[in-house]
Amino acid sequence: MGKVYLVGAGPGAADLLTLRAARILAQADVVFHDALVDEEVLALAPQARQVAVGKRCGRLSTAQHFINKQLVDAARRHACVVRLKGGDPMLFGRAQEEISALAEAGIEVEAVPGISAAFGASASVGISLTRRGLSRSVVFLTPSVGQGEPGHAWADAARGADTVVLYMASRQAEAIVAGLAAAGVPGSRPAVLVENASLPGERILPTTVARLPEAARQLGGGPALILVGDVYAELIAQAPPWRLEDAPRRNAAA
Repeated sequence: MGKVYLVGAGPGAADLLTLRAARILAQADVVFHDALVDEEVLALAPQARQVAVGKRCGRLSTAQHFINKQLVDAARRHACVVRLKGGDPMLFGRAQEEISALAEAGIEVEAVPGISAAFGASASVGISLTRRGLSRSVVFLTPSVGQGEPGHAWADAARGADTVVLYMASRQAEAIVAGLAAAGVPGSRPAVLVENASLPGERILPTTVARLPEAARQLGGGPALILVGDVYAELIAQAPPWRLEDAPRRNAAA
């Protein structure tokens, strides 16, 4: 009976992995990886059989129960099995479902933390999620609801936080605006979309809550986060009125 490692792949760039994550990848017999894991990260496990089990919004995805079964089956045949997840496995990574399935099968499992996409995006923007006197609270949210799951009052939590990070939300920009407006968040509140954080194709799109749909239409196919809060006011003020087509493409030449 082998062991399964739930490994955080970080926000994108391979050199942002932890040393422990890199060591385990180098020892892996098989790696089940998300769709958004960069090729340079996968290159750290050249000896392993690599299996894509990613989930992308609006696209054909691998069912979670099938992923669970693959992990159990692989651990019965291999000593070191890696489930490689973007960001940190314990934040919006459905890690608990996999941990529970493995525990039920009597298989040892260990989570290896990674840098969450929120921290990678904040580092790229160059503005702290918190600031003395301005932002004393941060909330990580996703408006996404799985099939058969009840809705949840995500916008109420957003209203009560100084800074909001929205995961898996860029394709729902219009619904995000409506939800925030209904919760009393003003349309003038600063917002930033960050796509492909830490990667060469990174894009940073400063905007406002009301203009989120317009900004989201400028995105490509990469993973994106929405950051909302008054801490981003200075980013918009740098070049008023901000034109989305002039948004910086950091690391574009990297």
